[in-house]
Amino acid sequence: MWSWSFTWEILPQILEAIQTTILATVIGFALAIVGGLILAFGRRAKQRWLSVVVAGIIEFVRSTPLLVQLYFLFYGLPAIGISFGPFTAGVLGLGIHYSAYLSEVYRSGIDAVPKGQWEAAKALNFSRGKTWSRIILPQAIRPIVPVLGNYLLVMFKETPILSAITLVEMLLTAKMIGSASFRYLEAFTLVGILFLVLSYVSTLLIRRLETRWGQL
Repeated sequence: MWSWSFTWEILPQILEAIQTTILATVIGFALAIVGGLILAFGRRAKQRWLSVVVAGIIEFVRSTPLLVQLYFLFYGLPAIGISFGPFTAGVLGLGIHYSAYLSEVYRSGIDAVPKGQWEAAKALNFSRGKTWSRIILPQAIRPIVPVLGNYLLVMFKETPILSAITLVEMLLTAKMIGSASFRYLEAFTLVGILFLVLSYVSTLLIRRLETRWGQL
């Protein structure tokens, strides 16, 4: 049977763990945004060898499960003398995994920029950096904001997988509470409700951002 007293008792522990979940999501997504843009640039490199290598990296990361990549970072790398804590390994895993997906999102946005914009920048004698920062990227990023937002939500909902490398986030906290009390219903229900609320709030913020960008 559901126990409200037990629910209120464990709520502070779940809320404390949610900070780790949110922080891992924010930092991981920041890494993915930067890494995805770098990979997108590498994919468009004039050097054939560099473009091929970057394309291979993207396909490899996209074709392997996130869990395998996390295990490699946390359990595999120490064999060659490289060790990360659970949080660092989890954030790196999320960032690397989703940077491969975001690189394709960036590429679609860049390819959608009309060729006339490139020609106009060249006619105005803009440098390569100025062309990208002032002409191409502002036009490329605006239409892909909803897609970036969707990936942010997906990443947030995949953070429970970080419990596999012993990161104490919401799901692992709920498991530990259940193991100690033999009451899993309240703990897992709270985790589900918190994920639902935060995902819904994030969706509203993303839609608002999308509307605001559309008015610019």
